[in-house]
Amino acid sequence: MKKKVLTIVLFILSNTLISFAEDTKIILHTKQSAGTIHKELYGQFAEHLGTCIYGGLWVGNNSSIPNINGYRKDVLHALQDLKVPVLRWPGGCFADEYHWMDGIGPQDKRPKMQNNNWGGTIEDNSFGTHEFLNLCELLGAEPYISGNVGSGTVEELAKWVEYMTSDGDTPMANLRRKNGRQKAWKVKYLGVGNESWGCGGNMRPEYYSDLFRRYSVYCRNYDTNRLYKIASGASDYDYNWTKVLMDNVGNRMDGLSLHYYTVKGWSGSKGSATKFLNDEYYWTIGKCLEIEDVIKKHCSIMDKRDPQKRIGLLVDEWGTWWDEEPGTIRGHLYQQNTMR
Repeated sequence: MKKKVLTIVLFILSNTLISFAEDTKIILHTKQSAGTIHKELYGQFAEHLGTCIYGGLWVGNNSSIPNINGYRKDVLHALQDLKVPVLRWPGGCFADEYHWMDGIGPQDKRPKMQNNNWGGTIEDNSFGTHEFLNLCELLGAEPYISGNVGSGTVEELAKWVEYMTSDGDTPMANLRRKNGRQKAWKVKYLGVGNESWGCGGNMRPEYYSDLFRRYSVYCRNYDTNRLYKIASGASDYDYNWTKVLMDNVGNRMDGLSLHYYTVKGWSGSKGSATKFLNDEYYWTIGKCLEIEDVIKKHCSIMDKRDPQKRIGLLVDEWGTWWDEEPGTIRGHLYQQNTMR
């Protein structure tokens, strides 16, 4: 009986589709272009937070977890399948406390550090410049280095750029060769600080503007490498930050960042990822939709100072953000992935 009913339903459906097909027209507008979706929109962000780096991307050569030269095998293959176009590192907030010289040379000789931003975890610096840039080569991804402005110096960042990108007979290039890498890497994107209005130094936009102008002078282009220098931009609705940087920095920067998270406020509870009411879910969707207006308003401010649109807007951090799941490590911000 069930087979007969199924046969009748399929017969009716097929005849219905045929009748629809007789009245259907497809029109191709061959001269209309839908535009180009730039591959950089699918970039990724890797910060020393929770198990993103240690235990995630990196387990080390001696780990019992299957790995390829220290990179966790399953994660590496998953990222290769994703064809990640850009990878940003080492932060985030971590970047402005990271001193790159601690992360080069023999891994067992590198000094340990405390991750003050995320849980006070002690890290051994076994994942550093070589490990990150070699990973980018394995993935075919463009490296996006986030430089330390908050607690670092102009000299420190300038030497890091030289170490990574110079093929000359220079002190930092020779130090890189001593550490096992003969040929310089190609590094396009350089973030001059991160969230300088907050965890990156709690600065005023006027002060940061002057810092950027100074740092950008000494972050030089070596040989054929050309840096795309990105200023630390606004959080969400801080349109004044964008205006001040456009007025005071202008074309000295190639790009300006923007961070946007679906949080009601940075203090107190951000809400649970797993326990929420319908209204809270709809609020999340609404906050996500707001990013379009936020981008348009920042772009409008930028276009007044830069009508040729030479300076790019880079939304290099975005997402939902909830309370840590109970029972997880404090400060590692473990949040369960859900429909919310």
